[in-house]
Amino acid sequence: MSFTASLRQAADSLWEQSFRHPFVTELAAGTLPVEKFAHYVQNDAYYLQVFAQVQAMAAAKSGDLAALGRLAAHAQATVEAELALHQTFFGLLGIERDPLFLPAPTNHRYTTHLLTVAHRGTVGEIIAAILPCYWLYWEIGLRYKDSRPNHPIYDQWIQTYGDEWYGTLVNEQIERLDALADAAPEAERFRMRRHFLISSTYELEFWNMAYTLEHWPFEETR
Repeated sequence: MSFTASLRQAADSLWEQSFRHPFVTELAAGTLPVEKFAHYVQNDAYYLQVFAQVQAMAAAKSGDLAALGRLAAHAQATVEAELALHQTFFGLLGIERDPLFLPAPTNHRYTTHLLTVAHRGTVGEIIAAILPCYWLYWEIGLRYKDSRPNHPIYDQWIQTYGDEWYGTLVNEQIERLDALADAAPEAERFRMRRHFLISSTYELEFWNMAYTLEHWPFEETR
């Protein structure tokens, strides 16, 4: 069994909960309340900014020129493709991006986890920490690609993550992590596994964050 296959097996119960989460199933059915998706997309836009920074930090730590180029390309793809998609969602939802947006508590914890791994960890550890976001969304896209929400936003969301171009990016990162794990000492492989499972847990909690409209227990004043 490959290293990533063992990670996927270890995270299976968490991922199954994501597949069956009401945020995901209602989105696929077209019945998800729009205010819940709006809360999700505002938080996800913040998350993706951090995600792109973490991808760039992985590129900067790479000692291999080819890997550096590809990891930098992934960061660029996040900025261009993912954030552009979210801008489309903002327009359809009739909301504007807030430069002072405060991420929900779960989002804050998740992005702090990613930034901590990016600062302290190896390239392999960083890839392990960000891979659940890539991979889980692809599996959700594939699982629900035949769904017909009949909703201008939800249709596009499912189509994006079930698309072949996205799967190509996911497989590239899976193969990269396997190669890095094969060359890593056992202690580093242990940390990779831990980061992957922590991120998988946060992916599940992210759906809860959106579905329950999670906010901080204080009100900001500006």
